[in-house]
Amino acid sequence: MEYALAASLLFTLQILPLPLALRVARLATRVLDIAIPKLRRAGMINLGFAYPGTLPEQRSSTIDGVFESIARLLIAVAKIPQLNAQNVHQWIRYEGLENYLAAKKEGRGVLVATAHLGNWELSAFSHALMTEPMNVMVRPLDNPLIDAVIEKRRQASGNRLIFKKDAARSVIKALRDNEAVGILADQNTSPAEGVFIDFFGKLACAGTAFAKLANHSGATVIPGFAFWERMEKRYVLRFYPKLEMTGDIAADTQRIHSFFEAAIREYPDQWMWIHRRWKTRPPGEPPLY
Repeated sequence: MEYALAASLLFTLQILPLPLALRVARLATRVLDIAIPKLRRAGMINLGFAYPGTLPEQRSSTIDGVFESIARLLIAVAKIPQLNAQNVHQWIRYEGLENYLAAKKEGRGVLVATAHLGNWELSAFSHALMTEPMNVMVRPLDNPLIDAVIEKRRQASGNRLIFKKDAARSVIKALRDNEAVGILADQNTSPAEGVFIDFFGKLACAGTAFAKLANHSGATVIPGFAFWERMEKRYVLRFYPKLEMTGDIAADTQRIHSFFEAAIREYPDQWMWIHRRWKTRPPGEPPLY
């Protein structure tokens, strides 16, 4: 049933003209918002401590923007079969490509630190069309039928998928070949896999795998995100100058997340506030959700 619903939605969004597809996608995310109220509740809690002093209406408006951002992401995924090197620029453009190219010239591989901010699916897909394919670390979706559809689209422009179960070996090999690897590094994790860092003024458990891979490989680390620019009505894939890694895993993990926080504050309605990011608490702290 899940697969039937997802496949039907993707097919509908794929064949509809863009303005009508946007209306349908927004309707679908509104249904999601109503059907799973815990998503908005989590977002309200998160925004409450991330932006203290904001009114409930302001936090709710930001969450509305999050669901709109998800709608745009759905459309991009649905339209992937229609995108190619000739028309992808109608959807997205670069800023800071020179930072990516400079990282490649260093010859040690490139680790792209990214987050569930803007359109992480379109960013990797379009980069492969506009410059070169890259490796993308993924976690298989719970529904294998839906996962097969998404995996096919993620690889449609030449990108290679690295699954978390065998990530370390595959990532190191790709970096040794001076390839780029994109990793979403902003989600909650367990204490066994992470360290507590400051994120929006509250301790959050952040995975250390990214910092460990950077330390072990010596790869160049650059942040990259695809932001929706309302005035242009398209995305901007922005690569930033490299982040210097120290080898101190906790300090490097903090530095990456401090960068994420700054980027999220610039585009607050494009990050997944509805994710229970602060679920893992330090010993003795009560749950937030």
